[in-house]
Amino acid sequence: MNGAGTTSRGAASRPPVMFLMGPTASGKSGLAVQLARRYPVEIVSVDSAQVYRGMDIGTAKPSRELRAVVPHHLVDILEPSRPYSAGRFRGDALACIEAILARRRVPLLVGGTMLYFRALQGKVDDLPPADPAAREALRDEARRVGWEALHRRLAEIDPEAAARIHRNDPQRIQRALELHRLTGYGPTELYRRQGAQSAEYRITRVIVSPSSRALLHQRIAQRFHEMLEQGFIDEVRALRARPDLAPEMPSMRAVGYRQLWQYLDGRRTRDEAIARGVAATRQLAKRQLTWLRREPDAVWLDSDDPGLPAKVAERVESVTANGGMCL
Repeated sequence: MNGAGTTSRGAASRPPVMFLMGPTASGKSGLAVQLARRYPVEIVSVDSAQVYRGMDIGTAKPSRELRAVVPHHLVDILEPSRPYSAGRFRGDALACIEAILARRRVPLLVGGTMLYFRALQGKVDDLPPADPAAREALRDEARRVGWEALHRRLAEIDPEAAARIHRNDPQRIQRALELHRLTGYGPTELYRRQGAQSAEYRITRVIVSPSSRALLHQRIAQRFHEMLEQGFIDEVRALRARPDLAPEMPSMRAVGYRQLWQYLDGRRTRDEAIARGVAATRQLAKRQLTWLRREPDAVWLDSDDPGLPAKVAERVESVTANGGMCL
C-alpha cells in the first residue's frame, strides 16, 4: 500500500494489513466477525454507504449490538446529507490503520467499495474512466453557470491543472472536476501521490466470492427480499422525510435506496422498484468482480466452500505471526 508520506520501510519490516474483499452478498462481513472474535484483528469497513448514519438495513450494516462486542471502524461516522469521497476515506482509513497497529493488532479491511481500496493503495490512475452521475451533474451545472465558471472552480481546487487546461476545453475541465468529486483530490495531487509515495504496508489480499455468477445472483435476490422483511422500505421512508436529504444526493443514490425512493415518490410500483433494486445490485456485483480481477497477488476463495473459515483463518494466522502480533 502507498503510505501517508512517511519514510519507507524495508519489505520485511513493513507492518501487516489484511484485505478481505469480494462482491456484495458474498459473506465477507460475517466471516470478518468470526475472525475478529478469534484473532488480534480489528475491522475497518470499506463501504461507501455504511459510513452514513440511518442507512442500516439497505447497507447490511452490522447491528449496534454486534458492534458493541466486535468494534467496526468507519461505520456511522457522518450524516447522509454530507459528502464522502475516496480521498477522505483514504485519510480516515490510514489513521485507523496506524492506531490499530499501535495497539499491536492487525487491521482487517473489509468491504466491496473497490474505488476505496484503490484510493487506499494510492492507485489513483486506476479510477474508472467515467462516472455517469458525476458527469451529468457537472454538465447540468455547466448549463446553469457556464464552463468558464467551472474552470474558475478548478483553479481554486487545483491551480496547476487549471493552468494546463484551457477555459474553453469543457471535456478536460469536466474530467478534472470529476476526479475531484470521486477522490477528494485534484489531478495534480493525484499524479503526485501516485508517483512519489512509497509502499508502507505488507498487504495480504483475500477475495471471497461464490463459484458461479448464478449463485451470486440468487444470493443477491434473497438478501434484498430479506432486507424488505426487515423494514427496508420504512428505512427509506424515514430518510425521504428528512428535509436535508434529496434523491440526487450520493448517499440516496446507493443501490436499493434509489429504487425504493422512486417507489415512495410514486414513480414505480413496489414490484418494479424491487426488481430494479435487485438488478442494480447484480450490476454492482458485476462491476466489483471486474475491479477484483485486477487485484495483484490476491488469493481467491469460494465463499460456499465449507472449509472457507479454516482457509481464511490460516491466512490470518500467517499474517499475525509474521507481524509479531500476539495470538
